[in-house]
This record gives sequence, structure tokens and C-alpha cells, in this order.
Amino acid sequence: MKGFDSTLAGQVVASSNDISLVIDQDGTVVDLAFGDSRMNIESAEEWLGQPWIETVTIESRSKIRGMLAVKTSEAPSSWRQVNHHMKTGVDLPILYRVLTRAADGHLIVVGRDLRPLAELQQQLMDLQHSMEKDYALLRQAEKRYRVLFTLASEGILLIDADNRRVVEANPAAGEMLERPAGKMVGRSFPKGFTDASEDAIEALLTQVRASGSAEDIVVRTLVNENRFKFGATLLKREDGVFFLVRLSPNDPGEERGPNQAFLDVVQRLPDAFVVTDVDGLILSANTAFLDLCHIGSEQQAYQQPLDRWVGRASIDLEMLRKNLIKRTQVKQFATTLKPEFEEPIDVELSGVAALDAEVPCLGFVIRHNLRRTPSVAPDPDQPFAKSLQDMTELIGRVPMRDLVRETSDIIERLCIEAALRATNDNRASAAELLGLSRQSLYVKLRRYGLEDFSVDD
Repeated sequence: MKGFDSTLAGQVVASSNDISLVIDQDGTVVDLAFGDSRMNIESAEEWLGQPWIETVTIESRSKIRGMLAVKTSEAPSSWRQVNHHMKTGVDLPILYRVLTRAADGHLIVVGRDLRPLAELQQQLMDLQHSMEKDYALLRQAEKRYRVLFTLASEGILLIDADNRRVVEANPAAGEMLERPAGKMVGRSFPKGFTDASEDAIEALLTQVRASGSAEDIVVRTLVNENRFKFGATLLKREDGVFFLVRLSPNDPGEERGPNQAFLDVVQRLPDAFVVTDVDGLILSANTAFLDLCHIGSEQQAYQQPLDRWVGRASIDLEMLRKNLIKRTQVKQFATTLKPEFEEPIDVELSGVAALDAEVPCLGFVIRHNLRRTPSVAPDPDQPFAKSLQDMTELIGRVPMRDLVRETSDIIERLCIEAALRATNDNRASAAELLGLSRQSLYVKLRRYGLEDFSVDD
């Protein structure tokens, strides 16, 4: 081709391939070049001056002999993969092709590095192995599911939530409903129950579809009037939404009775009700307590200390707990409740201890404190404070620090009144007598409502 000298032609050949070799008539590597300067073939420079055939592995030498036998007039040979020795111990795969033999007998050989392709092949093999492993685990899981589904003593039905048809049924469900499990598949559900039970089942499934859960109910079959406990859970899969229905024999002892009715009433009480163990850890709580404390579910409160939400400090609940264990009941204890996301609110707490129960526990009723907290403040119509007996009766109902603080306020007010009387209502002299500044005295007068105080009072 006009305009191309041998040097330029060599550069084109070298840059269009990963590696280019010049082999003399004796099969020795006399020159080499890399097409990409970033390409790193370790120890390739050592091939110079060595027979080409000795740089490859034994199984690749026959291919080298074939390429060395190319005649001058022959077209470029076909691509042949050979593996070179490497110091790292990992063979280097190169795809070679002889372009031509020059007039002086030298061979021009070009090659492509197959390591990227080998890495892709290895990644593909690893991915295939991983997929086969996952498929094996999936098959094992499905097999275990089938065994459990078949051997389960509880009747299990899988119901399509859209058309209410049975998709799967285990043998236990067939025995309970007195119909072969295979013949139940594809049939509408519910069928074979009394009208009242079918209505209750429809209502339960509607609730489960809307909220995801519902309390179990007791249903009765139409033929033999067998009674079963019926429960359902919403199951979402790639192929749709289904109800996972559970049928289990109904235990007559579990049917609703007076105790269950009592528990239902406690659960619906407008006042918060909570039961703890003797150490103050929550065992159960009604809806009002959960709502008041902004707790999502009873499970989140279970085994949590009550003083996390109730009490000005842990000492409040500790004092109350000790009083309960000693006296078995405490009434109208003024304290605070600390909701999760709101400011503390004043509440009134009454408690009872059931230490002789099978599981010793403490019960608390908590309601908003709508009346004034019991106080030791003096009656405006009386010249002096409550008696010591009156104050001791407040122990257990009012925290000790509140008793001390309010008692201190009583003494301070009495001292100010006495100073005003002694100075004939001269505020400056009264402040000096009390060791206060006039500004401090005026603040305390406003605090205790004594701005209009007179000696006649």
C-alpha cells in the first residue's frame, strides 16, 4: 500500500493486537511488542532470545510446531490457543495467529490475551454454581414445607383472596371438614359451615384483608356440627394475595366465660391498666395504657420497666412498689406519666399487690389527675399548717421531696407574714428583718398571694 513503510506497518500490526512477535527461521523470538502499554504480561520480556516453543506448556508445543511450519506463500494461519509458563504458577492463555513469513524467513505472529475472557468464564461458572446451590436449597425448603404441610395436625387451607377458592388443603383439613383434601382444591370457600359461621368467616377474612390480622373465632360445620377454632393470616406472593387459614379442634375449656369477659372489659377500660411482676417489669397492659404512652403494641412494652413511662424518677416507682408489697394496696398516688413523644402529664395511680397468686404480680390503674395534688400547703382560713399526723398520712401518696418542698414553702410564708406584722406592714423593714432584698420580698409576696396583706389580716 502506497505511503506505508515497514515501520508504520509494524506499528499498525502491534497496536491492533495485544502482543506481536517476530520469530526467526530457527523459531527463536527476536522481537516482541505490546499493543496496550497498560497490558502487563509478567516475564514476557524474558522470551527474547529463547526458542518460542520452550516458552509454552508441553500440551501447547504441537500447536507451535504447526505455526512455525507456515510457508511464505500461505495465507494467515488460523487462530490457535497456547498456554505460556508464568512464574506465578498460573498459565497465561494467548490466542496466536501467524500473519505471514517475510522475505528473510522471519514469521510475524500476533496474539490476543485470553485472561479477560477466562475471568468472565470463571465468573459465569461461579454464578452457575451459586444458582445451582440456591436451587438445591429451594428444593430442600419446598420439600420440608410439603412434609410439614402434609403431617401437620392442624388443618391448613390456602385460599385465593380474590376469588375465594381453595388453592391447597392438607389432609388434616380434609379430615376435619370430612371431605378429601384433593376434592377441596378449586372449590369456593367457605362451604360446609352453618350460616352463622359462614357470615363470621366472611367478616374475619374481610378484616384480615383490610388490617392484616384478626382474632380467632369458633366455627361449626353444617353436617355434624363439629366445632373448630378458625384463624387466618394474609399471605402475599408473587402470584397474588392469599389467606392462610388454620383449623384446629376447639377446646371447650377455652370458650368464652366469665373470666374471659372480665379480661375483655379490662382491655376496653378507658383508664390505663397495667400488670407488672414484683420487680416492676410489665407483664400485661390494656389498650388505654398503650395509647397513653404511645406504644405500638403490647409486645413492645412486655418485660420493660414501668418506670420507663411512669414516675418523676425511678425512686417514685421503687417507693410505690415497696409500699404495695408491704400494705398490698395504695390509693391515689400523685405522679407523672412520660409518653414517648409528648411532655410528661400529671396522673393519679392506684395499685394493688397479688402476692399470693400463682404468679405474684402488681396491678396499677392510671388516670389523669383532674383534681389538685394532695398538698401540705396551709389552708387560707387557718393560721398554721397541717399537723404532723396529717403530713404523715400523705406519705405514699405524695413524693417525699414534694412534702419537703411544700413544708419549706409553708415556713417561708409564715416567716414573711410574721415579719410584716412585726413591722406594721412596712415592706422595706420586713425585707431587712428577713435578710432579703426588697425585690426578692416582692417576688415572694406575689408567689404566696400576699401583695394585699395587711396587719388586720
